Amino acid sequence: MTNVAEQTGSGNVSSDDRDIRVEDYLNDKLQTYADLDNLDSLLQNVKDQQALLKQQLVEADLLHNESKRKLEEHSTGLVKRIDIFHQQQKNIDRRLLIVTQSETSDDAVKKFDASMEKLRRLEVAKYYVDLLAHVDHLSAEARRNFRASPQAALEPYLQLKKLATALVSAQPAAEDAAVHLVDHVEATVSILWAQMKADFSAEFELTLKKFKWPSKTVNLGGQLEAEWETGVKRLLDLQEPELSARETESAAIHGSLEPLVLLPLEVMVKPLEMRFKYHFDGDRPTNKIDKPEYFLSHIISLLNTYNDFFDIYLQPVLRSHFKGSNLALHPIYIDSTSALITALLPMVRRKLDTLLPQVGKQPQLLSHLIHELMNFDNSLKDDWSYTGESGAEGWKGLTWEVLVKKEWFGKWLRVEKSFALSRYKEINEKPDSAEIDYESVDPGSTKPTKAAIRVNDLLETVTDRYRPLYSFSQKLHFLIDVQIAIFDEFHGRLHSALEAYLVKTSAIARVQGVSKEEQAELQGLGGLERLCRVYGSAEYLERKMRDWSDDVFFLELWDDLQDRARGNPQSEHNFAGEMTVSDVAERTSSVVGSDEDTGALFDETAGAYRQLRIRTEGIIQDMIIHNIRDSLRPYSRINPWSSLSSDLTNPSSFSITAELDNSIQQVSSHLTFLAKVLAEAPLRRVGRQITLSIQSILWDGVLMRHSFSASGIAQFTRDLIGIWDVIDHSLGTDQGALGMRKLNESLELLRLPAEPRVTSDTETEVAHDALGLDLWQVEKRVFRSNESARDVLEELGLEILTESEARHVLERRIEMGNR
Repeated sequence: MTNVAEQTGSGNVSSDDRDIRVEDYLNDKLQTYADLDNLDSLLQNVKDQQALLKQQLVEADLLHNESKRKLEEHSTGLVKRIDIFHQQQKNIDRRLLIVTQSETSDDAVKKFDASMEKLRRLEVAKYYVDLLAHVDHLSAEARRNFRASPQAALEPYLQLKKLATALVSAQPAAEDAAVHLVDHVEATVSILWAQMKADFSAEFELTLKKFKWPSKTVNLGGQLEAEWETGVKRLLDLQEPELSARETESAAIHGSLEPLVLLPLEVMVKPLEMRFKYHFDGDRPTNKIDKPEYFLSHIISLLNTYNDFFDIYLQPVLRSHFKGSNLALHPIYIDSTSALITALLPMVRRKLDTLLPQVGKQPQLLSHLIHELMNFDNSLKDDWSYTGESGAEGWKGLTWEVLVKKEWFGKWLRVEKSFALSRYKEINEKPDSAEIDYESVDPGSTKPTKAAIRVNDLLETVTDRYRPLYSFSQKLHFLIDVQIAIFDEFHGRLHSALEAYLVKTSAIARVQGVSKEEQAELQGLGGLERLCRVYGSAEYLERKMRDWSDDVFFLELWDDLQDRARGNPQSEHNFAGEMTVSDVAERTSSVVGSDEDTGALFDETAGAYRQLRIRTEGIIQDMIIHNIRDSLRPYSRINPWSSLSSDLTNPSSFSITAELDNSIQQVSSHLTFLAKVLAEAPLRRVGRQITLSIQSILWDGVLMRHSFSASGIAQFTRDLIGIWDVIDHSLGTDQGALGMRKLNESLELLRLPAEPRVTSDTETEVAHDALGLDLWQVEKRVFRSNESARDVLEELGLEILTESEARHVLERRIEMGNR
């Protein structure tokens, strides 16, 4: 049991705890009598475990002793190293005091650091001197060789240029520590480059003189072509570091600089520039400030003359020289035509610099110059495929340079706006401006006034003015400040004309001095024509704005506007010049900046014209209906409808009632005029309201107020046929009857015979074809019930009349009153 105790407990365990553990162990191992048979094996297992634990304890003691010994050795070594360090520190301090002749170690350290700083500066100075010596060596070597062997001079120059570029690139990291050195190296490179350029150019000019450049017929061949090609390559090699440096510049800096002209082209263009100055810088007749097209067309002429030469001889050299480099991605370097255009443009820029201050004080000349510049830019882009330095983005053009970089856009916009408004004023002041133009639009279209057509032509001209502009902001300013402004002006003019008509035809017009005759004219065809002028002009310009919204130019401008507005939703920030997003949305479309896919640039303006058109159409309808109502009053007061004096019941045997002649004439004149000036759709809408109004007046004022005999029904039918004929003449076949279907069906019901009667040719005439229904049969079924009434109305083919209306109509038959 002792062994068990040693296994299950340690020496520091109390006797009671040990007894408890022994008891638990025995209870666990000896639970039955059968377990006593295994007692020997149990004891042997405990002994084995005890031996293993003793062995582990011995090993742990050995490991502990070894670790303790190593710790003592490490501590002893560390103490020795500390002693050595202190000794060395004392020696250093002593030596530092001796070297610096200082009294304390802190002073000695400061003096020592100062000495090291002097040593570092000395080392830097040595590097400076070595670099300067290297620069002078490369410069001297290049100068020594570029006359005897130009190709050999390029190698040291290119090394020197590379060194200068590296120094400039390293300046930011060095916090501009070597400004003077960099300036010296750059100045050396510049002087050397100027000398080499002058010498190479002079040698190249000699080659050009050999084949009489710039004669119109130039032929190179043999040795002369090889000499020319050598001169081109030498100049390209000299310029390549500059081209590569431009390639690595940031986009912001790159975009603000003019494209580099290839040196061979610069030399070859010199005689062309002299010719240009001769014609356009002196007192020659070709130098006129009002004829900028002279010098611009001269540039195009030079391209036509010399492009073939450059395409044949220069293009292969450029392709071979720039092949495989990033410069090959730029058309102005790899394409001979683009390179020639780039070389010619500087002379145009210099001419513009002198011309702009002269024409700036004369609006007409400034406008003409910008217009010619746009044509020139378009010619280079479209006819010569010139894309400038960045082919993907496209060339912005000389117009952009003048308007944006030289800041002439504001003044030019004011000039163009002034011209447009002046032209708009002239349009309105022309005597025939308010006349309706029947010839300028399609026959089936609504006819606008001549003023509306001329305003549209003016605004299309304005569009052509700013369509070539590169800047989004400039296009938007032109759209809002000129086009939409003129649209608003004309809308105000039309609105004022409509309001003036309403005032003159109002009840208080007589108080304001409007004569009775003038009011009568305004209520007649004269007033209708005035309203149609407003309607036709509003409809025409609204339709034109809708068409413009589908134009590619305006679609692209709208997409650009939406992209920018969605990216800059803060309306309080300037969005285009001084305009904010909300300002632009107010003048163009309310959906600007939203995620809606609908919308167009002229939404707000076209919406205003649409409201004016709808309002005017309603006033036209009200005026005609008012006139017809007045003209029908005498007709509604007569009562010949119950007369039994005549045996005639066929409407064709009657003439139109005399009291209706004025109304028919009025309807005819109004609709005939409307048919001339309105398109089919608005004409049908107005005609529909007129017919409904006539139907309502005759229903309430005639049909429901009087009793009708057979002859009265025939007379009323003949009167209606007369009205329908007039309406059909202007609106189309059966439009009158279709517009008064309720009245037409009422007459069908009234015309039912009280009894069958035999005609003169012995044929029996029965109401409504073969139905055989007479007045009394229909009356019984109509008054029996609603269901019965609806059945008989359907049998008669009457779809509009209700059961109640049918009963009221039947009650108008004089026979019903006699029952």
